[in-house]
Amino acid sequence: MLAGCQGPGGWTSDEPPAPKEAVRVHPDDGARGVPADHRIEVRVPDGRLERVEVTRAGDTGSEPVPGRLTPDGRGWRSAGAPLALASRYTVEAVALDGRGRRTARHTSFTTYVPEHRIVGFFRPEHRSTVGTGMIVSFDFNRPVRDRAAVERAVTVTARPEVTVAPHWFGDRRLDFRPREPWRPGTEVTMALRLRDVRAAPGVYGIQHKTVRFRIGRDRTSVVDATAHTMTVRSAGKPLATLPVTAGDQDNPTYNGRMVILERHPMTRMDGGTVGFGGEYDIPDVPHALRLTTSGTFLHGNYWAPRATFGAANTSHGCVGLRDEQGGSPDTPAGWFYRTSLIGDIVEVIRSRDTTVAPDNGLGGWNMTWQAWLRGSAAD
Repeated sequence: MLAGCQGPGGWTSDEPPAPKEAVRVHPDDGARGVPADHRIEVRVPDGRLERVEVTRAGDTGSEPVPGRLTPDGRGWRSAGAPLALASRYTVEAVALDGRGRRTARHTSFTTYVPEHRIVGFFRPEHRSTVGTGMIVSFDFNRPVRDRAAVERAVTVTARPEVTVAPHWFGDRRLDFRPREPWRPGTEVTMALRLRDVRAAPGVYGIQHKTVRFRIGRDRTSVVDATAHTMTVRSAGKPLATLPVTAGDQDNPTYNGRMVILERHPMTRMDGGTVGFGGEYDIPDVPHALRLTTSGTFLHGNYWAPRATFGAANTSHGCVGLRDEQGGSPDTPAGWFYRTSLIGDIVEVIRSRDTTVAPDNGLGGWNMTWQAWLRGSAAD
């Protein structure tokens, strides 16, 4: 999976190799139905791998996948048990090429789900601590025809008690949220009782699991695209105001409330993955926080002049904070990344674009409670 939303000028030396050539990952990004006897392999044609992290998310939660580097440092291969069925794997790799240029790649794939079975890949992870904007979200590997039956088999409860309601986006995605963002300290429990539940003719669930997570401190950041600032609030009180650069006139940033979905110390942003052709390909974007599935990030920016931040909007839709190449913990981007959680809310105001769609990432907070309740399939 590649990101892409930055402005021109991100790569000023010789062009880096194409992403799939710079860091080669097998199975391919987005692959589905991968057999259990496959191995995960990461290779670079020259240079060396600096970091490889692989995780598996499945019925037993999320866990790291062990592996070994080859003696020449150019390859990595998973070790130990075969791949688990009905699981999602993610690969994070950072490499240095033969000229000392750093590049990153993030990919994911899912393994084979037995025929006539359905599984819901869910977020957040078991035993995680998340921000107050976290929305419980299930992505099913097959269309759900009997949505009411599946909805009744999944319950989300909280302590202190609060009403949590379901909402379907199409026939493959089911989200849950309370009326307002969670209170800090809330303990949330998801009970998945999908095993043998009929989801469609001849298709049955396989999951029977209890997932628990905790709501951490309250943090909301408001990006004012016109003022070129981001105000970070903790428990409603201003914590910091940071200068930013947002989407330019032709490619404005979405308005509305978004939620941090993923955290990447470094990622690659390729305009070709989000419809911008070869306008840019930045192999080492630091401190990247994904806000939408369509490719909106809040991230470090080391290529724009310092005077850009707080004064101009220059990106293809992302929000950029000042950073250094390789990512510095002492820059605004480094501080914000270090202190952020999956599930934190980032709201954009006064942008020229429309409000982000409620199913683009965890954008459900942009729906009224009444509209959200209408998305239930159960009586």
